Amino acid sequence: MVLARFTSLLAFFQAYPEIILVPISLFIVRSFSLNKSRVVKKWPLLRIISNISRLHDWCTDLLQRRGGTVVVKGPPFSQLHMLLTCDPENTSYISSRTNFTNYPKGHDYAQLFDILGDGILNADSDSWQIQRKWAHKLLRQKGFRQLVAKTSRDKVEKGLVPLLDHMAQRDLAVDLQDVFQRYTFDVSCILMCGVDPGCLYPTFPVVPFVKAMEDANEVILRRHVIPNSMWKLQRWLKVGNERKMARAWKTINHVLANLITTRRRELKEAQFRDDDAKAKEQVDLLTAYMSHPTDDPEMEKLKSDDNFLRDTILNMLAAGRNTTSAALTWLFWELSRNPEVEEKIMKELKTANLANKKEEAGPPQKFKVYEADEVSGLPYLHAALCECLRLYPSVPLVLKGVEKPDTLPSGQRVVPGMRIIVTLYAMGRMESVWGDNYLEFKPERWLTEEGSFNYDMLHSKFLVFSTGPRSCLGRDLSFTQMKVVVASLLHNFHIRVVEGQKATPAVSVTLQMKNGLMAKMARRCA
Repeated sequence: MVLARFTSLLAFFQAYPEIILVPISLFIVRSFSLNKSRVVKKWPLLRIISNISRLHDWCTDLLQRRGGTVVVKGPPFSQLHMLLTCDPENTSYISSRTNFTNYPKGHDYAQLFDILGDGILNADSDSWQIQRKWAHKLLRQKGFRQLVAKTSRDKVEKGLVPLLDHMAQRDLAVDLQDVFQRYTFDVSCILMCGVDPGCLYPTFPVVPFVKAMEDANEVILRRHVIPNSMWKLQRWLKVGNERKMARAWKTINHVLANLITTRRRELKEAQFRDDDAKAKEQVDLLTAYMSHPTDDPEMEKLKSDDNFLRDTILNMLAAGRNTTSAALTWLFWELSRNPEVEEKIMKELKTANLANKKEEAGPPQKFKVYEADEVSGLPYLHAALCECLRLYPSVPLVLKGVEKPDTLPSGQRVVPGMRIIVTLYAMGRMESVWGDNYLEFKPERWLTEEGSFNYDMLHSKFLVFSTGPRSCLGRDLSFTQMKVVVASLLHNFHIRVVEGQKATPAVSVTLQMKNGLMAKMARRCA
């Protein structure tokens, strides 16, 4: 009987470790005060725990009250010393070519994102330079860019649109976030690994790898706001969130190991035919890393290592899958609340269709699916996507370390050992940056008086894709992919969000919607 009760109690604490952690945090933190120099004395652990479900909005409220930058100091033994900022000048300064070596991702970042291994998102210094140079070369190749355009369009035509049409014919509601995650996962897997997992079926198949990535994202975000010792203790005890991380890690490693082993075997058994030049050019990144010649001995050494390939592919999947699907989900939420914006996008698409009208042979197509070159010149659609990313940045938090003492433009002193957290979510919601209509969804703010897109704004206060040497390599490809999806769906369907939903950010590294986005589709008249 005693053993049974002890076992039950242990299981309870494993499921709810916060029951133990909250009293510990009460001992660590007894007060929360803010002095005139905008330094938070004592880490507000209990406040963080109580606000974890609305972490991004809580940080935004704090920064709005305190001028955009706050230094947080915990007790010495907590190892918590951080600067939280949403100041565009600070962010540009940290990311600039002149200063970025002083603000690396750092050991702290690598610990928080340990599941990413030594991939490009975690790497610093020489390792990062080698990886970025090679990734830049492969991503910029004409063949790969053609593969991106073809894959994005094919998946819309043969997967996304038919799935939504299936739901429309049956008058069924569907979770758009789930659908977009399935679409971007299929596309990302084809581009990164050459494998189509086939997630876009009406049966909505369960994909363990996707669930594992979502669980890892949630755990990583929670690690940002509690002492390292606390989550490492959970990891050691294999309880709570860290038990979830361990399961996710096992699933991810198993899937990627099988992919890499299979691809190595395929490349050994059958090389591309000499006359198949197009196939040689349009290959996925895993194949390119394995087979593309390089005169860099360091890169040659890296690409022969299965661990490096595992880290590289996982980093690329993480960068491409969740970010794009999150942006698409929030855009359709905003379109449901701002029908006039949807009307302007539809008007722009109609104008573009008339300008690009071609004589097509054969019977008329059931659906209109846009090509990449058809959506490249749509400034209002581009502005709508930027406005969405301003309010809902796909990666809401950016973590940096400090190598040498320095003073930021906002006047705060930073020293080695500090953790700098840039909250892009808060930056997009600051009246001092965007004016008194900062919470309004207004694509027009991105356009010139002549109606063209104002690219100057991308470099001054829109830092969602970062700036400087670490700027996002896939920005243009992401915009192309999103435009193809949005244009094709709006052309073919009336999409109406189910009433009564509350859209709030989930606790995750990428800004997903907490409860998804339920919507119904109806075919537009041809």
